[in-house]
Amino acid sequence: MTTGSADRARNLEVFCAVADAGSFSAAGRRLALTPSAVSRTLDRIEERLGARLLLRTTRALTLTAEGHAYLSAARRILADLDEAEEAIADQASPRGRIRVSAAISHGRFCIVPLLGEFVRRYPNILVDINLSDAIVDVTAGQADVAVRGGPLSDSALTARRLSENGRTIVASPAYLARWGVPERPEDLHNHNCLNFSFRRAEPVWPFRQDGVDYALKVRGAIEANSAETLAQLAVDGVGIARIGNFSLGDAIAEGRLIPLLEPFNPGDKEVFHAVFIGGANMPARIRAFVDYLAERISQSAGKTSTGRSS
Repeated sequence: MTTGSADRARNLEVFCAVADAGSFSAAGRRLALTPSAVSRTLDRIEERLGARLLLRTTRALTLTAEGHAYLSAARRILADLDEAEEAIADQASPRGRIRVSAAISHGRFCIVPLLGEFVRRYPNILVDINLSDAIVDVTAGQADVAVRGGPLSDSALTARRLSENGRTIVASPAYLARWGVPERPEDLHNHNCLNFSFRRAEPVWPFRQDGVDYALKVRGAIEANSAETLAQLAVDGVGIARIGNFSLGDAIAEGRLIPLLEPFNPGDKEVFHAVFIGGANMPARIRAFVDYLAERISQSAGKTSTGRSS
C-alpha cells in the first residue's frame, strides 16, 4: 500500500531529525514523539525502500551509504516543500521586508505620503525606505525597488512607468517686488537664477518661442543638488528657480511662489519609473508595492497637473 504524501513528508522530517540529533530520543523530543514512534517510522521507511539507512548500536546511530543519499534527497525535498508553501502564503498575503530607494525631493513629496495607507493595506510588509539622490544598484541587491526620474539606462531590470512631471520657473512675491518681473527669458540675465549642481554640464534653462526650442544660459549665486532646497530658497526670496512641479507643493496655490515666463515654457517632462527585478519569481510584496504606487500616483495625477501616470 502506498503511503500518503503527507505521511511521507512527515517520515522525511523524522529521518532528518534522527540524522541531525544522532538518537531516537533526541529526535523524538524535537518532534514531540516517543523514541519508539521514531524507531517505528525509521523501520517503515527502510521496509518501503528495501534498504538499510541506519546502523544501530547501543552507543550511536550511523548512516549507511544509502542513508547519506536518502538524507541529501530528504533535505532537498523538505526545503523545496517549505519554499513552495512560503511562496503560496506570500501570494495570498504578501509579507517580508521591501527596500525602497527614491530621490530626496520626489520621495518626500510623492512616495512617503503614500506609505501609511500601503502598510495598513499590507500589515505583514515592512517598508525600508531610503531617500537619497545617489543612484543605487538594484541588480546588486542594494534595493528591491528604486523610483527614479529621467531616462533609463539599458539593463535587465523591469521598469514600471509611474508618472511624468513638468517644471515651472518660480519666484517669491518679495523677490519680484524687489528685482522686478522678467517678461522674456532674456530678462533672466539680470536675475539671480538658482540652479542644480548636477546633471547639466552647462547651467541652461530650455524655452520655446514661436514654436522654436532653445536653451538660455543663466547664472546665480547658489547651486544645490535638491529641488526641495531650491524651492525653499525661492520661497525665501533669494532668487528665481526652475524646478519640478511636485517640489512646489502648495506654494503656488498659497501665493508663496509666482509662476514666471509660462508663455515660453517648452512643456518638457521628467518621467518617473519604478525599477525592480521582475520575472515569474518576483516576490509578491514587490509586485504589491509597485502596483500600489502605480494605482495611487495615477489617482493623484487625476487631481493635479503635476504629472500623469501611464
